[in-house]
Amino acid sequence: MTALTIAVDKMHCAGCAGRVEKAVRAAPGVTEAAVNLASKTLHVDFAAPASVADIAERLDKAGYPARRAEVGFDIDNMSCASCVARVERALGAVPGVLAAEVNFAAKSARVRYLEGQVSEADLAQTLARAGYPGRRASGSDRTAGVADRDAAEAQDLTRALWLAAALALPVFILEMGGHLVPAFHHWIAGNIGLWPVWVFEFVLTTLVLVGPGRRFYATGFPALLRGAPDMNSLVAVGTAAAYGYSVVATFLPALLPADARAVYFEAAAVIVALILLGRLLEARARGRTGAAIRRLIGLRPDTAEVFRDGRETVVPVDEVLVGDLVRVRPGGRIPVDGTLSEGESWVDESMITGEPLPVAKGNGDAVVAGTVNGTGSFLFRATGVGSDTKLAGIIRMVEAAQGAKLPVQGLVDRITLWFVPAVMAAAALTVIAWLAFGPEPALTRALVAGVAVLIIACPCAMGLATPTSIMVGTGRAADLGILFRKGDALQGLSGVRVVAVDKTGTLTEGRPALTDLVLAEGFERAEVLSLAAAVERASEHPIARAIVDAATAEGAAEQAATAFRSVTGFGAQADIGGREVLVGADRLMAREGVGLGVLAEAGSDLGRVGKTPIYVAVDGRAAAVIAVSDPLKPTTAAAIAGLHRLGLKVAMVTGDNRAAAEAIAAKLGIDEVVAEVPPEGKVAAIDALRAKGGRLAFIGDGINDAPALAHADVGIAIGTGTDVAIESADVVLMSGDLQGVVNAVDISARTMRNIRQNLIWAFGYNVALIPVAAGLLYPAFGLMLSPMLAAGSMAMSSVFVLTNALRLRFVQPVLAEGQMKPAAALRPAAA
Repeated sequence: MTALTIAVDKMHCAGCAGRVEKAVRAAPGVTEAAVNLASKTLHVDFAAPASVADIAERLDKAGYPARRAEVGFDIDNMSCASCVARVERALGAVPGVLAAEVNFAAKSARVRYLEGQVSEADLAQTLARAGYPGRRASGSDRTAGVADRDAAEAQDLTRALWLAAALALPVFILEMGGHLVPAFHHWIAGNIGLWPVWVFEFVLTTLVLVGPGRRFYATGFPALLRGAPDMNSLVAVGTAAAYGYSVVATFLPALLPADARAVYFEAAAVIVALILLGRLLEARARGRTGAAIRRLIGLRPDTAEVFRDGRETVVPVDEVLVGDLVRVRPGGRIPVDGTLSEGESWVDESMITGEPLPVAKGNGDAVVAGTVNGTGSFLFRATGVGSDTKLAGIIRMVEAAQGAKLPVQGLVDRITLWFVPAVMAAAALTVIAWLAFGPEPALTRALVAGVAVLIIACPCAMGLATPTSIMVGTGRAADLGILFRKGDALQGLSGVRVVAVDKTGTLTEGRPALTDLVLAEGFERAEVLSLAAAVERASEHPIARAIVDAATAEGAAEQAATAFRSVTGFGAQADIGGREVLVGADRLMAREGVGLGVLAEAGSDLGRVGKTPIYVAVDGRAAAVIAVSDPLKPTTAAAIAGLHRLGLKVAMVTGDNRAAAEAIAAKLGIDEVVAEVPPEGKVAAIDALRAKGGRLAFIGDGINDAPALAHADVGIAIGTGTDVAIESADVVLMSGDLQGVVNAVDISARTMRNIRQNLIWAFGYNVALIPVAAGLLYPAFGLMLSPMLAAGSMAMSSVFVLTNALRLRFVQPVLAEGQMKPAAALRPAAA
């Protein structure tokens, strides 16, 4: 039986308390549910099959959500992939924890839990008891801290490696030199004697093990005693076995048969040196995986020039307040987000959006922290500071994506949880088999084979295979202006077969302009424009803005509208000077029973050339058809072609009339058009496209696209769109350029290919070499794998995985500056 105390939101009265208790008590396994309305908490007693997640879900459905929190930890003592599953299991066993995700490459964990039941201190204590002490991490400070920790670890490993190598080298030369050069062995035996040499080797090896090698024993043996052996346990047991056997052979030789009196000091010493080398290379490579975030953090200047109390002063950027007037000088980096209020300039926003060309900025234009001013000087009013800047949001998104766990990683973690115990069992069986069936000296051969199995089978490469590729791939994507807000989108995007695209603001500029106005008999242009503009002034739709701007430009009389009513997906209507005016699509006219007459044909003709016909009716009579055209973005055609050459089908989902939509589709080569779709119909349109074509990504930028972005397998938001659309999406393109979609699909495919390469290598390496280490080749070829070679190959296995992942840092965009690359460059090739 488990007891929980959960903080619950939205409880205001006894009726709320009763509904909460009823909802939770209905869960199978719940024996008691009692609400304390004063503290707004719920106490629950439950047993299987009920779970924390099930209770939280029932509260959500009842409309009284459990209060949740999330915290990140930097974790020590994680040495291999098997540690990941143990840390997750320990955290997940804490009552009130909803989910725990551990990233081995970043040595970090993110925990989601229920407020009121669990505290950060409880989680930290759990980590310490499990043998993996953790410290709370937060925001950009965390990233800087991780970088400092990686650098400190690399320095410590460098010192340890040099000391281990200096001590192990004489041991290696004395022992292996004698095996490789018989004359050298005879010289030592005749002039020095084997026993003094063994004593000398004993002294040096002891110094290696109690000095640089102490870290393996300090964590490996306690983990073994807890019943949770890790990579340190394998190294500790293997080197201790070789060392202990050698000590007996040196100081108590009578305990061993004459033909088994040999020493393996060089194996113990060199194994420690080689594994330290592998860890050093791993730490340095791991430090490079977070380079993208460190570059983003480095974009923010340390100080800002602000006007306060009538004078200009330089303050730390963390002290800039919303509303401060900030000066940016030529060539300076913008410290916070804001709106330009005086002056003008060109600003290089490439580090945020990926767009290579500077952007003109004038009065009222937005400027973003981290971007670089050109030759002009200007003042701007701060609107976003600290963690509220766009740059800080980007850093949070990249950190979340880099720390995410793909579905494929779950299988790896389950395997590696049991891998180390299985390896230790395999090593024990190897020793037993050699003692039972091996030729003399069986004891010596059994020791060599057992130690080799322990050393070669470290699952480090397995644990690094996925998270390092994710960290490097998402970091490189951020460099290209592509933000994976959710980690599983990286895997999901690589499997997409259909890309559905909203038209306005995505394919087009989103700034339509009036191009034609065809009048019905009895109406005048100025009159119709005046009436249509009066209706549309209350609307924020881009087409409405185009009509209002045209009326203003032509000097049409401005009239007041009353009883305005927007008909979503159809148009709008209002009373103007006692006249009822309708402005909207042909379906609005049909719904209101307005006959279009000759205007219907005129509207069709305009639609066939890609313009959007908007009809105006006055007092139930069709007055005019207005054509509005939204120009295509310059790079749209290249982006659609790029998606096709990646093997993807492209569909357009739009509320425009079919004729206009099909004209644009024909011009761009779009495969399928779903037109005249009201906002609430986009989800159904996505379902229909997905049923025909497979996994689907939807691209949009508006508030009305949010449901479709959330419903698609992968939602991709244009970064110049609304905040609601961005929050609903899985992937965000920082620029307004659709070519970013092509680059996102390409880098997703490359990253997943890179992960598969790493996993094949990591698992294949262990499957192939564990039998070799156990002595598989001895019966046929008389060959046994030296523990030293096992240590070297194990270290190089992890280095191979990290090096392969780091190749993603050099992925180039397949579409850049709107230019199409050759067809070969657009295939989802290996990274």
